[in-house]
Amino acid sequence: MSAPHPPALLSAALDYAARGWHVFPLQRPDTKKPPVADWENRATTDPARIRRCWSAGPYNVGIACGPAGLLVIDLDTPKPGERPPAPWDGEPGISDGADVFAALCERAGQPFPTDTYTVATPSGGRHLYFTSPPDLAPMLRNTTGRHRTGLGWLIDTRGGGGYVLAPPSTVAGRPYRVVTDVPPAPLPEWLSGLLSARRAAPLPGVHPQPAGCVSDASAYVRAALQGEGQRVRAAAPGGRNHALNKAAYNLGRLVGAGVLPEGVAYTALSDAATTHFGTGPDAMTPGEAHGTIRSGLAAGIRNPRRLPRKAA
Repeated sequence: MSAPHPPALLSAALDYAARGWHVFPLQRPDTKKPPVADWENRATTDPARIRRCWSAGPYNVGIACGPAGLLVIDLDTPKPGERPPAPWDGEPGISDGADVFAALCERAGQPFPTDTYTVATPSGGRHLYFTSPPDLAPMLRNTTGRHRTGLGWLIDTRGGGGYVLAPPSTVAGRPYRVVTDVPPAPLPEWLSGLLSARRAAPLPGVHPQPAGCVSDASAYVRAALQGEGQRVRAAAPGGRNHALNKAAYNLGRLVGAGVLPEGVAYTALSDAATTHFGTGPDAMTPGEAHGTIRSGLAAGIRNPRRLPRKAA
């Protein structure tokens, strides 16, 4: 497929701007690369500027997610021969980012979102557009599924500092296509909770002690992570918040002792807490879990655990 004619791209850019989405032209037709490093600040909703930009050629349309107030979830497809990594390799039916996202939805007791603006990408993936909660927007930046800060394998997110190509842009002659043309839905609370947890900043006013020469610390920490995670997962209705707070406090003491990175503790606890997400009367919300983990870790860090040291 050839690149769309300039009027089609210009018309699309003007339409996105009318929705309040800040747009900018890509460096060359049929590519993903921005023209300048400061693309986010130059993105605009001004029709006159947009007309000037696209009068020079059939440039792809970029949407700056932060200024647009959007959080876009990118469900990608694997490269040839790529297999799911742990822990997804042990789950049946996992072959791409959409499968991983469906599994996350199921764990949270939530439906796969079909009532939001959705774009099919040239690779066969999907972009799910959501509006960012204003109070969390500064925390909802970019994540990648290839790191623990992301939602999962082949799931990237684009928020502040990120952009997406918008239809009818093309890459290698293949187009981006709108498949669900409805206004973006608000980002579900359970998703904002997961993303906020994975992007959590260091707790203010608490400073872990430097790591000492602890006897067999790595084995001790691994056992603690496993045990506290199991404590959370096994908690009965009515005791889930207490179990999560206790587990966060215990791991926070190891963070304070300098033998456990705070981010590792946070991720382990938030992953365990997803067992109790759902819609029932005893279910835990991501926001509740987020607050309990943060407060429990803070208390534990302020009371570091004393661990035995190796003899000189």
